Amino acid sequence: MTQKPQRLQPTRRRFLTGASAFAAGISLMPRGAFSAEEKTLNFYNWDTYIGETTLDDFEEASGIKVKMDLFADNDELFAKLKEGNPGYDLIVPTNDYVERMITADMLSPLNHDKIPNISNIEKQFQEASFDPGRKYSLPYMWGTVGIGYRPSKVSETPDSWKWLYDSDKYAGKISLLGHGQTVIGMALKYLGYSLNSVDPAEIKQAEELIIAQKQRIKVFAPDNGQDLLASGEVDLAQEWNGDILQIMAEDDDIGYVVAKEGGLLWQDCLCIPKRGPHPDNTHAFIDFILSAEAGAAIADYIQYATPNAAARELLPDEYNENPAIFPSEEAVAKSEAQLYLGEKHTRMIDEAWTRINAA
Repeated sequence: MTQKPQRLQPTRRRFLTGASAFAAGISLMPRGAFSAEEKTLNFYNWDTYIGETTLDDFEEASGIKVKMDLFADNDELFAKLKEGNPGYDLIVPTNDYVERMITADMLSPLNHDKIPNISNIEKQFQEASFDPGRKYSLPYMWGTVGIGYRPSKVSETPDSWKWLYDSDKYAGKISLLGHGQTVIGMALKYLGYSLNSVDPAEIKQAEELIIAQKQRIKVFAPDNGQDLLASGEVDLAQEWNGDILQIMAEDDDIGYVVAKEGGLLWQDCLCIPKRGPHPDNTHAFIDFILSAEAGAAIADYIQYATPNAAARELLPDEYNENPAIFPSEEAVAKSEAQLYLGEKHTRMIDEAWTRINAA
């Protein structure tokens, strides 16, 4: 799959003062719109992937207290829910894991009538190939996997996967992600194949490319490629765009680019797992998150791309026109979303990744 490392706690030199203004508008929402269920909700989310005051704002507006637990990656999320829901009401899987969970009958259908703020979602996100009709998921944030770099340390913009996968130019100063499917997928893109290739020969070629380059790679970073770039331990880091944006806000000598061969397009989604104990509260919380004000406050704080058109109208040009947040149409056209291609394909990728790590 597509799995993201834990997010850094965002620390930025400045935020919109609008973040507090958003919250002020949120707190005026009528309590009568919310459920008579027990006033609690159990949320299983990525680390630092919510607005600074979102949970408090929702409690103020609804009287419902949100308890949030954190997972590090989609594999951890899937494994915990596969064993049986321990009591979570809302989860945030990535697109291919949404499809995997649908296939495994792990998600409950959404009641769209209870989520009127669906109308705020941009048209392009109101349908999804991995979840036709958005029966089980609604979009939360989206973005890319590309190359974070330090401009003062490179002779040219490193706009190709070549510099990470097939060159000794930055030997010892490269970090790749610590997840096999993403690392192999980007190698496939560099070789001119689909990152969703099911051809064993193409996957083997990608595996051999990575093994040959491994001596020049400093680390397969599980959750800290952006930290290594910020500290100067690496000059090139394969990373999620939002993680690079967080350090760009603190360091003018950080850049981000989607490789010219294309990168990974991901979409994190709001889903209700089977046997969630507070479905009415959960629908109310999803609707709250999809409001213009709450959506803007979340996006402003975490600096990922929101699919919420109404929220974007409240955000400044420096957010809406930032190519590290919203890549060009050309970059999007060359990139691909990770697909769930069945357990046989998952095993093939896992086995290739095991050999890469053992080499």
